[in-house]
Amino acid sequence: MENLVRISKFLSKHLRHAPEDIGITLEAGGWVAVDTLLEACAKHGMRISRETLNNVVADNSKQRFAFDETGTLIRANQGHSTNVSLEFESLTPPETLYHGTATKFLPSILETGIRRMKRHHVHLSSDTETAAKVGSRHGKLVILEVNTRAMVEAGFVFYRSENNVWLVDTVPTKYLSQK
Repeated sequence: MENLVRISKFLSKHLRHAPEDIGITLEAGGWVAVDTLLEACAKHGMRISRETLNNVVADNSKQRFAFDETGTLIRANQGHSTNVSLEFESLTPPETLYHGTATKFLPSILETGIRRMKRHHVHLSSDTETAAKVGSRHGKLVILEVNTRAMVEAGFVFYRSENNVWLVDTVPTKYLSQK
């Protein structure tokens, strides 16, 4: 299990943030050929069998990775800081979504809203349990409700990744309330 976590972190780094560090290039949609990825990983000290890669994709609790329908391409589902278009289709979200964070970040969020920082999008959850898991990693938990109905009416565009994380460019403070 510990080995799968280590591999998942390695893959997250290189499929989301630094593909060039292992000599790979993310294609449109964030995809890279599985064979290319496995070869690059091995050259950089992380030997991963195809079976292990399958397990990491299938068993990752956050469903961070996905294969394409042919099984020959892989990508991280979201959370990228590297310049790549993930080619998501816009969707209408539920009327309310949630954002879990730590209380230490609350003053900044209440001043400027939820910003994507170095990532492509702000990540939102459709349930408070998932938001709590995300937010509690950073300190004392606070869950914010996002009035997505009002945001959609104001013209904000939402996307949903393959692992059901809702994505938007920003969440201004006027659409936030504390849960």
